[in-house]
Amino acid sequence: MTRTDKGTLIEELKEKFENSQFFYVTDATGLSVAKINQLRRTCFEKGIDIKTVKNTLAIKAMEDQPEDRNLKAIFSAFKGQSTVLFSSDGKLPATIIKEFRGKDVKPVLKAAYIDSDIFFGDDQLEVLVKLKTKKELIGDVIFLLQSPASRVVSSLKSGGTTIAGLLKTLEERGE
Repeated sequence: MTRTDKGTLIEELKEKFENSQFFYVTDATGLSVAKINQLRRTCFEKGIDIKTVKNTLAIKAMEDQPEDRNLKAIFSAFKGQSTVLFSSDGKLPATIIKEFRGKDVKPVLKAAYIDSDIFFGDDQLEVLVKLKTKKELIGDVIFLLQSPASRVVSSLKSGGTTIAGLLKTLEERGE
């Protein structure tokens, strides 16, 4: 790879890391070409960009990022072969990895970057699968906000029929 090619690749990766709040670093060594192609196809269908990267180039691409992004903490995950999955959803890559693996152990999760938080190790995959997406959290908040209001409305409705029934009974007794 020429110096120009490396520079171009670093710039491309730099843009990916700048625009990604969520990415996963995996190790897919030992997978057959057919399995790798299947993983790439699955990721493409779900809108995840998957790239096998040279570790040094990936680190160079992240070095100039702002400190508050906390990208330097993930540098240690870039050892051996590294495949990066860039996503707009923090949970989706974990779900894909888990479903894809089935009974296999590959691809192995080295680390996940979730909006400046970093999860190291394959044992974190279950935690990442259980994360709630932004849409799920918004739905939960809306449900919680609606719950007390719906209880008040139903109490008022049931109370209204009880009062009406009570008035009717009193009226019948008075006649």
